[in-house]
Amino acid sequence: MFTGIITGVGRIIAVHDLGRSLDHGKRLHIETPAGYLDDAQLGDSIALNGACITVTSLQDNVFTVDISAESLNKTSGLDQTCSVNLEKALKANDRLGGHIVSGHVDGAGRVTQFEKIGESWLLKIKTPLSLSKFLTYKGSITVNGVSLTVNIVNDHNDGCEISINLIPHTLDNTVLGQLKVHDQVNLEIDTVARYVERMLQFDATGHPKK
Repeated sequence: MFTGIITGVGRIIAVHDLGRSLDHGKRLHIETPAGYLDDAQLGDSIALNGACITVTSLQDNVFTVDISAESLNKTSGLDQTCSVNLEKALKANDRLGGHIVSGHVDGAGRVTQFEKIGESWLLKIKTPLSLSKFLTYKGSITVNGVSLTVNIVNDHNDGCEISINLIPHTLDNTVLGQLKVHDQVNLEIDTVARYVERMLQFDATGHPKK
């Protein structure tokens, strides 16, 4: 479980195939800031750009993870060397500064606008149609692992476009500042919205609505 509050920026420094077919995943080597892994152990969960991955080895400031072909198909930007947002799994006594995040990416969005307006930056993302019903004004969304608030939702036949304001602190402490128009981003919807949608599928007797 995570909060969407990024605790470090790392970099995927090497990517190795775990097999020769498309059914095989990859092994990633991630370099972290000095001291970031001091309290980490084998088997820990660390979110990479919002995707919860298990640590398989640790050495100095580098850790490795094995990511399946299925996870690679559901995420963006984890099959190449690049900078990534890092968040360690939530401890029971940690502050919940963002919102409840599972680390399970629901889909990929596409950046349609990213520009400075006043002291902040406007980020617009086109989301898949399957996620549109979960997005609302002032609701929460996780973008590449970062907990953010939706300011505007514009619905379209093939999905919706959400608008988000980013403050300079967020850009300075995450990799969101590196985004460009047309970039793909990992999205996770709010857990509460997921359960509400499920409950609405049933009537008062507990039977599925027809």
